[in-house]
Amino acid sequence: MEIRLNRVDDAEALSRYHAENFEHLYRWEPKRDSDFHSISSWRERLREREKAYESGVSAHFISYDPGSGSVVATCELTGIARGPFQAAFLGYSVAKSHEGKGRMKQLCGHVITFAFETLELNRLMANYMPANLRSEGLLKSLGFVREGFARKYLYINGRWEDHVLTSLMNPKNR
Repeated sequence: MEIRLNRVDDAEALSRYHAENFEHLYRWEPKRDSDFHSISSWRERLREREKAYESGVSAHFISYDPGSGSVVATCELTGIARGPFQAAFLGYSVAKSHEGKGRMKQLCGHVITFAFETLELNRLMANYMPANLRSEGLLKSLGFVREGFARKYLYINGRWEDHVLTSLMNPKNR
């Protein structure tokens, strides 16, 4: 597996990834318009992501199989804040066919290293729904610690969902 930042030419692969993994991912994501995962929608979103990366507010990565070009997992840093905060949110997803194989941990580890070493952030935050035990286990294995519980935190799949709030601090700043 290889890891890199998203590019506009990933539109078809990301559209296919989300189509193939709809049943696996829909319960953890907001409801989307019917064309949200079309190739043209992805192409436009990826252009916006490139601009957001250049302006320093987000960074979106994929792990992919170089032989087939298939996306295996996604991981992103969003809401990058500078000034005294120096923090970002970490989000991620993995293909059903690659769940439990360590791909997500590998990709998240790469993105965490990028956040702390390249971007020199102090804090990463990752939140998960209490029923998502795989996310809970992943975040614990990456060193995230629970900081709290937010009732009706995000509107996911048509309803307000509670979330467990976690964070990871840059070890250089301890």
